[in-house]
Amino acid sequence: MSALTSTGMIPGPLVFDPFDYGFQEDPYPVYARCRAEDPLHHNEQHDFWVLTRHADVQQAFRSEGIYSNAMGVSLEPSAWGPHAHRVMSFLGMDGDRQKRLRSLVSKGFTPRRVTELAPRIEQLTDLYLTRCLELADSGEGFDWITDFAGKLPMDVISEMMGVPEADRDEVRRLADIVVHREDGVHDVPEAGVQASLDLVVYYADMLEQRKKQPTDDLTSALLAARLDSDSRDGDRLADDEIIAFLFLMVVAGNETTTKLLGHALFHLTSHPAQLADVFASPDLDLVNPWIEETLRFDTSSQVLARHLLQDVALHGKVAPAGSKLALVIGSANRDERVFDQPDVYDIHRPKEELAQLVSFGGGRHFCLGANLARLEAQIALRELVTRVKGIDVVHDECVRVHSVSVRGFASVPVASVEVR
Repeated sequence: MSALTSTGMIPGPLVFDPFDYGFQEDPYPVYARCRAEDPLHHNEQHDFWVLTRHADVQQAFRSEGIYSNAMGVSLEPSAWGPHAHRVMSFLGMDGDRQKRLRSLVSKGFTPRRVTELAPRIEQLTDLYLTRCLELADSGEGFDWITDFAGKLPMDVISEMMGVPEADRDEVRRLADIVVHREDGVHDVPEAGVQASLDLVVYYADMLEQRKKQPTDDLTSALLAARLDSDSRDGDRLADDEIIAFLFLMVVAGNETTTKLLGHALFHLTSHPAQLADVFASPDLDLVNPWIEETLRFDTSSQVLARHLLQDVALHGKVAPAGSKLALVIGSANRDERVFDQPDVYDIHRPKEELAQLVSFGGGRHFCLGANLARLEAQIALRELVTRVKGIDVVHDECVRVHSVSVRGFASVPVASVEVR
């Protein structure tokens, strides 16, 4: 298959600049050029290396002792360093430290806790979708992000953690600011730093409340977690470790699911034939392929940084030990070596291809919240298909989020729907 994909190639010098707003609007032509021309690319201005091919990204996820997380997973200078674990929890750790913390967190964030959320996710989906349909019926229209996709994941995460309903809009506002990046600024803006501090203070206060009065939420479960469950004196989570995990949950767990739901509706409604396939009858068999193809085609988490502990020699170049390197998930999922017609959105794509997506990472850092994200998307989109047989998105008025590592929409306006 040709490296010249349907996105087309951009002429001129190859510039991979995730800080640039133009790049953020559509990075895929640059990804294609990197895969074809320079699969181990060096950004000299910001001094980081870039891996864009599927095989290289997948190998990096699965390698031990080379691609380190201990300096964090963000390209921005102020988010990069040995302090990264303070807000990124075990995502900013390696080896035994990572294994210990993830094991302790998993004592509270269990598969059973996720599964038990399903009835509440269904209730929240019904609540917000009903409101959206009422707005559409009134002729007012609604925004898929503001009125649905931005609310559902935040409520699910908040209820799991124990955040009161009255505080959730503010927590979401702060989480949005944390991931937003300003044009021309090559670091976390001051507003993002302040929002991060505000979230840390909020979770610290919530933690103190749970110490005094434990409940059945995740925060209390994390306080009670012990590696040796038979001993009250077993290794436990420190307060700052719990706060960092709660911060990770609200930023990574909430934002990425919102972006997944936004992309799912935007891309499906951009392809009328596939939209008809999904919505023509309340047949839910296509919902899972719809989700998986969305995760492949335009994944929420585009770029994850790594710190090289050894030289990496690939494709005739050497990225030296000590370097910062970007693993470009969004590019790996469009690699023509793995996916047929990768720049074509196709919910009928073969299952064996979809099984190769790397949207949730891999190896020891495989996303702990992958099952929750998929569960929320399945419940939300199945309910949408069950209740709606036509939906009209105003594509020209959709507004993208500006972020170095996260891709998604801030606004997806819906002009009308046709209910069943």
